[in-house]
Amino acid sequence: MLPKAKEIVDAAGLKMQDAVEFLEEDLKSYRVGKATPAIFNGVTVDYYGSPTPLNQVASITTPDAKTLAIQPWERSLIGKIEKAILDANVGLTPSNNGEIIRCVVPALTEERRRDLIKKAKAAGETAKVTVRNVRREGIDLLKKAQKNDGLSEDGEKEGEDELQKVTDKWIKNVDAVIAEKEKEILTV
Repeated sequence: MLPKAKEIVDAAGLKMQDAVEFLEEDLKSYRVGKATPAIFNGVTVDYYGSPTPLNQVASITTPDAKTLAIQPWERSLIGKIEKAILDANVGLTPSNNGEIIRCVVPALTEERRRDLIKKAKAAGETAKVTVRNVRREGIDLLKKAQKNDGLSEDGEKEGEDELQKVTDKWIKNVDAVIAEKEKEILTV
């Protein structure tokens, strides 16, 4: 493959990889019946007037499979952290003993499991659309390179074929990530 076409395909591949990595990070925040600090990734606490991620004002641990323990670095933050968890609507109810906030992760109902699977599949479709959009942009760049930069017609075709292979690879990755998450959600 010609250098210009390879450059375009490689750049598109990196963007596709970013889309899959974003999907994986998003799926980590799903509460699937076992305690994981990633549940709190979207929780921000009012820390001296500025919204601050929870993991920057407290340590979050998992003493057992169903419990999350949050140890604020300042006792005065306990009330604010509890309010932030409730406001973030992560499905957990915090309780504290004056020093540590505990959140017990409830078992998932069958209905909640189906909702999570639907949500995961929708996120997967969004990731696939992103991957396909990157492919379309790559094809447009290859056509421009043929027109303006002197890329041969064969070079452009070869680049499109390679771009399609890369796209297929990342679409399969998305499917695998979703299948893994679905299996995790269905595990009781």
